Amino acid sequence: MSDEHNPLIPAGYDIVWSLAAAIVIALAIVALVTLARSGDRLTPTQGLLWAALVLLVPVLGPIAWLTTGRKTTTNRRSTE
Repeated sequence: MSDEHNPLIPAGYDIVWSLAAAIVIALAIVALVTLARSGDRLTPTQGLLWAALVLLVPVLGPIAWLTTGRKTTTNRRSTE
């Protein structure tokens, strides 16, 4: 067998990192869209802080918004 590498076929780690980057970007987009849709239930300061968290903390920020932040705003709206 030859040790030559075909430059047209990406290595396995290239595919894995590309998929991981796509998932992180998609997660951030979903979090920002749901954050924008809940703008009427958040104060401007809360919305800005959540947006900063989603953008500055790549994986944990969107997960935090989707798991806790969104539920908190939903509960607040139902109690008012």
